[in-house]
Amino acid sequence: MQFSRLMLSRLSRVELARLNRILVIGIPIIGSMLSQSITNLIDAAMVGQLNDVALAGVGIGSYANFLCVSVMMGLSAAVQAIVSRHYGAKRHTRTTEPLFAGLLLTLLIGIPSTLLFVAFAPQYIGLYTDDAAVIAVASDYFSWRTAALTFVGMTFVFRGFWSGIGESGVYLRIALIMHLSNIVFSYFLIFGLTLFGTTYWEGFGAVGSGMGSAASLLLAATLFFWRTFVRDDRFHTLFHLSRKTIRQLVRLAIPNSVSQTLFALGLSVLFWIIGLIGTQEQAIGHILTQLSLMLIMPAVGLGIAGASLVGHALGAEEKENAHRWGWDVLRVSVVIMALLGLPMWIAPHAVLDIFTNDPVLIDLGTWPLRILGFAIAFEVASIIFNQTLLGAGASKQVLKINLVMQWIVFLPLAWLIGPYLGFGLTGIWILQAVQRVSLAVIYGTIWSRRHWAHIKV
Repeated sequence: MQFSRLMLSRLSRVELARLNRILVIGIPIIGSMLSQSITNLIDAAMVGQLNDVALAGVGIGSYANFLCVSVMMGLSAAVQAIVSRHYGAKRHTRTTEPLFAGLLLTLLIGIPSTLLFVAFAPQYIGLYTDDAAVIAVASDYFSWRTAALTFVGMTFVFRGFWSGIGESGVYLRIALIMHLSNIVFSYFLIFGLTLFGTTYWEGFGAVGSGMGSAASLLLAATLFFWRTFVRDDRFHTLFHLSRKTIRQLVRLAIPNSVSQTLFALGLSVLFWIIGLIGTQEQAIGHILTQLSLMLIMPAVGLGIAGASLVGHALGAEEKENAHRWGWDVLRVSVVIMALLGLPMWIAPHAVLDIFTNDPVLIDLGTWPLRILGFAIAFEVASIIFNQTLLGAGASKQVLKINLVMQWIVFLPLAWLIGPYLGFGLTGIWILQAVQRVSLAVIYGTIWSRRHWAHIKV
């Protein structure tokens, strides 16, 4: 009896230790993502005080910029995958190799991309709208945001590095400074300077929001360089760059970047499909999608933590431990998401009332929101396994699955079920729930088979 109690006590301590490792890495990433969402909402609120044209221009410019940024997103997961392997294998002197390779690729991709997109900004923005006034605002805003594309890539690379060595708190602290400075910079650049009723400077209007974002990204990149190479004695003398590491990084980054870009384009196509049903459905569909994106942030943060822990275990040749980390992170995420998704079941009207007071829109969104609450646990499973597979280096397999499920299965069926057969928004959301369940099963099966444990990165 005493032996059994002792074993349970030890098991409890082991489980708590594993939970602590997950949360130590995951919570800072979750915090930085939530901070970014809050910053975006505040930014939109400030621009919204100007006029509808300004708000529309900034909205279009932001989405256009997101497609450009998605090209750089794969660098973060790629750097994290390689760094975590080196760290787990105790090859600490090589942990900075993928960091330097990522920064070099950021320059090689970011600078020419910036020049290209800025040069053709009006033509690119014209693909989104034919309103000349909106195009003028969106083009200038987009140009300033895109001017910081290289600095965006650098923040992704540094996030992958610090997450890879299990110290994501560094990323959180600099991200909070970046987001706070973004709000302050944007406020003064939008509205100017007014004291005691006297206007000393009128500001730049909506374009000032793009300027503020660019300035905050430059500040963040500078802080990351200082924190990593000046303040930290572990890394400032470890400059080493090899062609092998660059090739590894490119091989891992390209599939994830393509996946992120296709995801962004897929959202655009989905909104177009919903728009074929009706304007009101498109409005409530936007709210439901933003709710879904915000809700999955804890899962993404924990998934990134899982990717680091899986990489550490694989680097140490502990394949069974790597497999266990994936399931441990999933269990933690499902509990969190069950609590966050509960209001969607209990009080969907109250949740939707936060975003709109239109009773027609609330009625349209009630059942899709309940469906979202049901499916969110399965989406969490697919996200966790998606991230951990990326941490294991299976980026090509993840790309193929996401490409097939989104572009060959979901989007064509969404058009067929929603506007063509007349099942409307609820039909599309049921289909989306089925897609999430399917992805959870597919990724869970792949994780269980453990072929990823033999991938060399």
